[in-house]
Amino acid sequence: MRRVGERAADGMGRVMRNKLVVLFGGGGFVGRYVAQGLLRQGARVRFAQRDPRQAFFLKPQGGLGQTQFAGADITRPDTVARAVAGADAVVNLVGTLDGQFQAIHVDGARTVAEAALKAGAGALVHVSAIGADPDSPSAYARTKGEGEAAVLAAFPHATILRPSIVFGPEDRFVNRFAGMIARSPVIPVLKPNTRFQPVFAADVGDAVAAAIEGAMDGGGAQGRTYDLGGPDVFTMERLQRWIADAIGRRPAFVAVPDFAGAALAKAGFLPGAPITWDQWLMLGRDNVVDPARDGLAALGLHPTAMAAVAPGWLVRFRRQGRFGRQVEDMA
Repeated sequence: MRRVGERAADGMGRVMRNKLVVLFGGGGFVGRYVAQGLLRQGARVRFAQRDPRQAFFLKPQGGLGQTQFAGADITRPDTVARAVAGADAVVNLVGTLDGQFQAIHVDGARTVAEAALKAGAGALVHVSAIGADPDSPSAYARTKGEGEAAVLAAFPHATILRPSIVFGPEDRFVNRFAGMIARSPVIPVLKPNTRFQPVFAADVGDAVAAAIEGAMDGGGAQGRTYDLGGPDVFTMERLQRWIADAIGRRPAFVAVPDFAGAALAKAGFLPGAPITWDQWLMLGRDNVVDPARDGLAALGLHPTAMAAVAPGWLVRFRRQGRFGRQVEDMA
């Protein structure tokens, strides 16, 4: 099995060596893994975001002169144009959950795509999400779908990546549930039968790098859309039970009826964590890969199971830390 963050295929990186890749949102959770994938292939990476200082911690990941930083706001076309000047490839990771959906997911995505085309970039990778659908009742999913269409209209040979829920040491999904489970003896479960196919952040990072290389090396990834999911499909309830087992906790899980879940979402609060109405609408649909669509395998990658990596960082949620399982299993 490949080590965490290691490329699955040999000999990759020749095409990207010394190429300039502009990475919008590179200082975020997924961005740090994308950056690692690109830097390993010898690419020069320009981190473009509103506050470039948020990406400074990634500078040691590259060699001398391999990293650059640029101030850019995807809602301001002039800053985007300056950021992509001279780019060989562009990656857009920017997304939001705070309600600026149109400005970020649609208008901002279009701005990046138009600027990439004008700058003469040979590849554009736009990271969207499984469930992106212009007809979705969820504003998040609807604008993600509209954003994909806007990107392809502006840059027809763009590559679209649609990950399921992304997990990793810094995520706000698995870690949030782990925190709730660690604190409470009773866990309310919304939409217990909704399915997810969580994908490891390092796999998403490698997928971006592979997509760029595929687009620049013969055009194999140009204009294609990939669904990114891990090897395991969980229901919401099974996922939370798995997390509980991983951290040695035994809370009671209580399925919340839909009418009560909707009321909690409208109030903006689930005991232990906030939830918005839009997130409630998103939970109404499964978040799994489309079997008819290409995925990680088509990019030459093998998905990493959550069980292979997550226990290493979830250990902090155990009562006795790293020795929690031994103590609790003996009780």
